[in-house]
Amino acid sequence: MNPSAASQGFPRLLADVGGTNVRFASQLSANGPLQQTGSYACADFESLCDAICHHLWREGLERPRASAIGIATPVTGDHIRMTNHAWTFSIKAMQEALGLQRLLVLNDFSALALALPTLHADALCQLGTGQAVPGAPIALIGPGTGLGVSGLVPAYGAGLVPLGGEGGHVTLSSYEPEEQAVLDILQQRFGHVSAERALSGPGLENLYLALAQLHGVRVEALAAQQVTQAALERSDAMADGALEMFCSLLGGVAGNLALTLGARGGVYIGGGIVPRLGARFSESKFRRSFEAKGRFRAYLSDIPSYVVRSSEQAALQGACRALDLDTAH
Repeated sequence: MNPSAASQGFPRLLADVGGTNVRFASQLSANGPLQQTGSYACADFESLCDAICHHLWREGLERPRASAIGIATPVTGDHIRMTNHAWTFSIKAMQEALGLQRLLVLNDFSALALALPTLHADALCQLGTGQAVPGAPIALIGPGTGLGVSGLVPAYGAGLVPLGGEGGHVTLSSYEPEEQAVLDILQQRFGHVSAERALSGPGLENLYLALAQLHGVRVEALAAQQVTQAALERSDAMADGALEMFCSLLGGVAGNLALTLGARGGVYIGGGIVPRLGARFSESKFRRSFEAKGRFRAYLSDIPSYVVRSSEQAALQGACRALDLDTAH
């Protein structure tokens, strides 16, 4: 290792920690590429620290001097407890255990938001005909194991800065009769129906069972991947309806987020589910529901939406950028 690189906090370990999988990459020098990547099932390790040590051992890596971890949970202090997985840890204790000079922990969608301005056009698929306004706020939403929400907003003298919030847990509602009937069924089951209860992998499973119950159709519970596959193959009417409802509800929530942030810089859709839907998503009710906001239909029709084709790699790039910005400030 170059001594000057070591003095600047290299090598770096970047992590993107979701409720199902954890992904790692290394950066060996300033402005260097991300390399020696690895992806693992969270369930295979008792702790995040165990997963990190396994990755370092498997790749034959020396101990990193700095690390940035984007994690799918609120980051409100030293103690981290994941929302959709059992891992919990102290940031300070992990830094000491790994012998890190610097450890930055941030919400995974805040990390992904930081990567958005750096993405090339071929990493995105645009929906809608609007044009992004340079320097305007940007919205980000993404269904995966949970529902991530973030964005970038202008800060005078600091460019665009990421938001760290828990918008995936806002109350979900709809004026579409069938959608609201399904949400009523979910309300009977869960009490509070957050957006994540429908707009996530488990949420898609919930929609499938609730829609079948609404129509009096007996079905077996399916995993989200099975619902998606059956819908794409048009082999199961309830799966097809659940996926269409998923896209429609996501459009409504994304439209609300765009209005809240004034996101004329565009709305980006990350996470692990939507990029796999391909043309089915672009042909869905997403944009119709996104724009269906009464007097502000024209406002929203001018806002482009983009599917981020590879959120996992982008999230690692965002974690790297978070370290750069943290150093700069």
